[in-house]
Amino acid sequence: MAANEAMTGKQTAIMRSELGRVRGLGTARSGAAHWWAQRLTAAALVPLAVWFVISLLAHLGAEAPAMARWAGRPWNSVLLLALLIALFHHLALGLQVVIEDYVHGEGTKLVGLAVMKGALALLWLAAVVAVLKLAFAG
Repeated sequence: MAANEAMTGKQTAIMRSELGRVRGLGTARSGAAHWWAQRLTAAALVPLAVWFVISLLAHLGAEAPAMARWAGRPWNSVLLLALLIALFHHLALGLQVVIEDYVHGEGTKLVGLAVMKGALALLWLAAVVAVLKLAFAG
């Protein structure tokens, strides 16, 4: 029995990648949370996207100041911020899976993930600042 347990531990260590051994991650430690986060952000995006599209269609042809007033209303600002949070988080999760699955080489993968997350953080920050500027301008 002890030999069997030692063999199982050795096989587990062999099956993990070097990066996985360093990080201490495996499929049971990170996959489920990532999967749930994607599903929850997708579920949040459905009503937010429907609200956003209906709102834009209702203001079709409106002038820029009217749209700025619309975006500056408290309820609309909150929903726009929720849309941005869910959208960018969902986008980051999806792109992370693509990079992890299709980019070969650990160094290239890590650089790709860092660049992607940095770019998305900057874009998200710019979008949030724009909404907050509209919310507090008037």
